[in-house]
Amino acid sequence: MKSLGFVEVVGVVAAIDALDLMLKTAGVRFVTWERKFGGRLVTIIVEGEVAAVQASVDAAMNKSLSKPVAHAVIANPHEEVQRLVKMSASRPQNTV
Repeated sequence: MKSLGFVEVVGVVAAIDALDLMLKTAGVRFVTWERKFGGRLVTIIVEGEVAAVQASVDAAMNKSLSKPVAHAVIANPHEEVQRLVKMSASRPQNTV
């Protein structure tokens, strides 16, 4: 993992729209998503080269169906952050 990108939006439809933008904008890979409060808040996680992740997060922030409520790009994430993301990705309820 070179870099992780996180975008949190309200609603599953907005999350799918943001993910589509992120994947079409740059060479990133979808890792997982987290749905909280019955899908009201959805966090999308992608990975890739730092510049590609930054471009994909920027695209989601500027062009999404609804304005994301939070976002982050982590270059060279700590091994514990990587472990947490892998645990999230391995849960069956996080598959699309």
